[in-house]
Amino acid sequence: MKAFAFCIIYLCCVLHSNGKDVHNTSRVASQYPDRIAKSQQGKPSFHFRPPHNWMNDPNGPVYYKGFYHLFYQYNPYGSVFNRTIVWGHSVSSDLTSWIHLNNALVPTEPFDINGCWSGSITILPGNKPVILYTGVDTNNQQVQNLATPRNVSDPFLKEWVKYSGNPLTTPPKGVNPDNFRDPSTAWKGKDGSWRMVIGGLRNNQGVAILYRSKDFIHWILHDDPLHFGVETGVWECPDFYPVSVNSTSGLDNSAYEENQKYVVKASFLSHDYYVIGNYDSNNEKFVPEGKGLTGSSSNLRYDYGKFYASKTFFDVAKNRRILWGWITESDSATDDIKKGWAGIQSIPRQVYLSNNGRQLVQWPVEETEKLRGNHVTYSNKKLKRKSLFEVRGITASQVDIQISFNMPKMEDVEVLEPTWDDPQTLCNTKLARVSGRAGPFGLLVMASQDLTEQTAVFFQVFKESNKFVVLMCSDQSRSSLRQGVDKTIYGAFIHMDYEDKMISLRSLVDHSVVESFGADGRACITARVYPQFHERIEAHIYVFNNGSRDIVINTLDAWSVKTGRGAVTD
Repeated sequence: MKAFAFCIIYLCCVLHSNGKDVHNTSRVASQYPDRIAKSQQGKPSFHFRPPHNWMNDPNGPVYYKGFYHLFYQYNPYGSVFNRTIVWGHSVSSDLTSWIHLNNALVPTEPFDINGCWSGSITILPGNKPVILYTGVDTNNQQVQNLATPRNVSDPFLKEWVKYSGNPLTTPPKGVNPDNFRDPSTAWKGKDGSWRMVIGGLRNNQGVAILYRSKDFIHWILHDDPLHFGVETGVWECPDFYPVSVNSTSGLDNSAYEENQKYVVKASFLSHDYYVIGNYDSNNEKFVPEGKGLTGSSSNLRYDYGKFYASKTFFDVAKNRRILWGWITESDSATDDIKKGWAGIQSIPRQVYLSNNGRQLVQWPVEETEKLRGNHVTYSNKKLKRKSLFEVRGITASQVDIQISFNMPKMEDVEVLEPTWDDPQTLCNTKLARVSGRAGPFGLLVMASQDLTEQTAVFFQVFKESNKFVVLMCSDQSRSSLRQGVDKTIYGAFIHMDYEDKMISLRSLVDHSVVESFGADGRACITARVYPQFHERIEAHIYVFNNGSRDIVINTLDAWSVKTGRGAVTD
């Protein structure tokens, strides 16, 4: 019934929308499978992207009247970035099939004539959505603006009206006009007033600039920022939200419960960093657990690969917090022009506090599992040292694979040296082909049959103070024979107790994108890969163990992922 209702809604949308880019991905894919197979090589098939052109930051995700809305930074004129940016807009009933609508915000007024930049949506009392966004005005300064739906009864929210009194705020003293951007989702304090933070740079410190308002129109600058960081550069796309201490359920931004902590996230230095702490709402202070955001290798990140400018929202329909992040391309602008598109969004991830309360956990939303097709499984399989085997019976270029390994004995692993404090640097030394004692072991994805091209996602286990420290790497050094593509190697540490018996890896492979989740989502690494063979023949996927000790695969499950549900196929 849901699928039938969605098709009816889709037909109505096509009939009544003025947009040119209104598509249901699954319908397009099923009608022209041969044409798509030839023209879409390398294009992600179940990650979200608009039909054409450039896309970057996710903006204003929200659930409203039965639909998930995803807005995003979009260049309607080409597949490379330019400064005439607009808010693209798509809707979905299930986070996997998307309808692409007219652009929601375009530069038309003095306060945004040079671009409608990133921002958020807040749901006001009475279920009224409001957009806060950055505009670049006629003086090329960044200002904050407001827009509301023309018709709040429209579940598609197709038309938005900009507030005639814009801008709401202009760069405060000490903030350069081009370092004041990306308002967060607002939250209501115990005193009934609203708060929001805006990213910026003040006194050479990255800051989450705090504002308060009683009516959501007139905003007053708070003397001190909610949080700040040194040696980080300008903070972009700040996010601030509560997380439950004893539940994986999400919390509304304005929730105040006894057992909750808070997350401050900022985008800078090409990564999304976050810190967990407590919020003193009476004094408007965020108190981090630890040293706060500095951009050092010890800081927590949402993702240790290609993932930036992310945005979360509270999904009231399923009582969860969902995270999206922008995944950039790794090829050149010339390649993007030839492709006619650039930029995708990550798989939507549920995010919550870990059991020990020291970090966040991320996991693909449950709707992703609806895309699974052919299934293969293994259990209790010994993987001898310096060996590999191929996982057959699935489509290796579109696969969702989960594997769990038994942890080695403590005496079988190497000691983590004190100088090995940067996981990315360590991954560049201990490559997939460099043998250790307990590892490397993991997956070779998007691999050619002769393994001349391969992307390795793997673990290597060390010990430190009677605990396991697992190095998780995504090794793109041999991902492609092509020249001129980024082959950066990414790494993260996962700290595990001696009593832990298994470590898991889940990778979602979608042609040129590999999203990997280690230890049930305690570390995430996203990579873009462009193997040359993929233009001619099918990919392969292998499980490997290049360590000097045997490894036991506890379970392995792999599914082909259905084509054309999460992205448009032109």
